[in-house]
Amino acid sequence: MRTRRTVREFSPEPVPLELIERAIAIAGTAPSGANQQPWQFVIVSDPAVKREIRLAAEAEERENYERRFPPEWLQALAPFGTDWQKEFLEEAPYLIVVFRIDYGLSADGSKQKHYYVSESVGIATGFLLAALHVAGLATLTHTPNLMGFLAKICGRPANERAFLLIPVGYPRPGAVVPDISKKTREEICLVLQARAEH
Repeated sequence: MRTRRTVREFSPEPVPLELIERAIAIAGTAPSGANQQPWQFVIVSDPAVKREIRLAAEAEERENYERRFPPEWLQALAPFGTDWQKEFLEEAPYLIVVFRIDYGLSADGSKQKHYYVSESVGIATGFLLAALHVAGLATLTHTPNLMGFLAKICGRPANERAFLLIPVGYPRPGAVVPDISKKTREEICLVLQARAEH
């Protein structure tokens, strides 16, 4: 897992669909609030649909970079060289759109409350990213803001909202990633020792 990096340059080399499906099956084993499993994963491989997603995402991202993002956010992004153009949304063989199911629907159409939806879907997404990495695939976590267009394009019902868009594939030969570092274990881990009895 230490070798996993976000990739923005994907190879057109085909990826077996079975690898994607198996990774999603792993994601489905994640814990969730009241075991409600409030997630739906949509696999997109159709070039026309990927193109539609790219155009909609770029329209939102252009607004972000040119008008919505505050200067401090643009400054934080600067070392990564990102902008509103998202070629990877068409280049990657697959896009996985992760949806959160905000409430369930009973047979009579009444709503059933879901608990800890964001936390549950976040954990499942972590499982998914780990499984895809172990399968030898590269990923990118993309969160275009706003993401309402994804539910429309993917034909999802009103109780589902896009949580994350994940391009998946093999990295392009010669692909580069930003030179970054991660915090050390000592920086992120605090061990509370047992207190001595008085």
